[in-house]
Formats: sequence, C-alpha cells, structure tokens
Amino acid sequence: MSDIPDLLLGLLILVGLYMVSTSRLQACVRASALQGIVLGILPIALEWTHGIVPLSLHVITLSGGAIAIKAVAIPRLLLRSIREAGVRREVEPMVSLHGSILLAAALVGLAFWLGRQMTLPFPVGSDLLVPSAISNVLLGFLLVVGRRKAITQVVGYLALENGVFVFGLTLAQAQPVLVELTVLLDVLVGVFVMGIAIHHISRTFDHLDTDAMGSLPE
Repeated sequence: MSDIPDLLLGLLILVGLYMVSTSRLQACVRASALQGIVLGILPIALEWTHGIVPLSLHVITLSGGAIAIKAVAIPRLLLRSIREAGVRREVEPMVSLHGSILLAAALVGLAFWLGRQMTLPFPVGSDLLVPSAISNVLLGFLLVVGRRKAITQVVGYLALENGVFVFGLTLAQAQPVLVELTVLLDVLVGVFVMGIAIHHISRTFDHLDTDAMGSLPE
C-alpha cells in the first residue's frame, strides 16, 4: 500500500512528459484529465499510507472536487473549444517537439535535484511528492511559454497548477478544506474565462495561434 503514492506520483510525471511531447491537442487535454484523476486518488493514497482509516471527510471532499473539476469539467470545456475551433495539432510550436522533450527531461532532473535540497519540517507520504510537484510546475511553465496554441497554453497552466496542488498535499492535514476547494474553483473559473478568450480568438483569426494577438490594433 505504501508504494501506491510513489506509483501515482511517477505516473503524474510521465503524463506531464507526454503532454510536452505530443502535438495533438485532444491527446494533450485527455492527458490533463488523466492527471486530474491521479490527483483525485493521491490524497486518499497518502492518507492510507499514514494509516488513517476510515478516510476523513476532508480528504474525500478534496479528492471528489479534484476529479470533478480537473478530470471532468475542465477537460470537457477544452475539448468543446477544440471542436468549435476546428484545430487538431500544434503545428509550429515556439520550441520544437524534440527540443521540448530534451528540455522537459532536463527540467525533471532539476526538479529531483531541488527536491533533495528541500527539507520538510514534517514527514510526508512519499519521497516523490516534492520532486513531482516541482516537475509539474516546470513542465507546465514549459508548455505555456513553448507553445503557440491557446489551448495548449491553458493545459500548461493546468499542469502548473497541478504541481501547486501536489505541493499543497504536504500540508493537507493542516489546511482547511474550504481553502482547498476555493483554489479548485478559482482554477475552474480561470479556465472558463480562458475558454471564452479562445472562442473569440478563433472567431476573429480563424485559428488559435496566440502570435496573432500581436496584429491587434492598439
């Protein structure tokens, strides 16, 4: 049972690397949904690792909220935006896919190095918790700055926030559940606003390349 958090956190990193390596927008969004499922299961696995049975209402609510928002609501919104915009691939990323893969591997290595340098004041359920959190933050940032399509940039923002969510699990027992749910709702609202922006960009420019924003009049 103690290996389950490690497996989930390792899967989280692998999915993040896949998101960086793929040019297919739908695959990228579905990978983000898979991360949402993993994030929903992770608090339960960590609580089991600590020997807390039955599960607390705090963790059950947090897990359910993460799955509902990150694995269902947000991916459905993004997939709908993809269908309406009629795009399938990231054709000309700012950083090539091969370059992105190499850079992503380097960032994951950096995350593990930083994880070893950080000493938490209390034990956590897995040694991979901090490296996985940092990895997702860095990979999400890479997607935001290295891609041109607005949808991929939104997915990058979600991956970045997922890393923040994982790091917040180190304080899961101390944080009020209402604060955590507020963060999840903030993410949902943020992506909803981004979806509206994506819709207007596609209607104005017939594509989702954010470089076209530079042609807007001042």
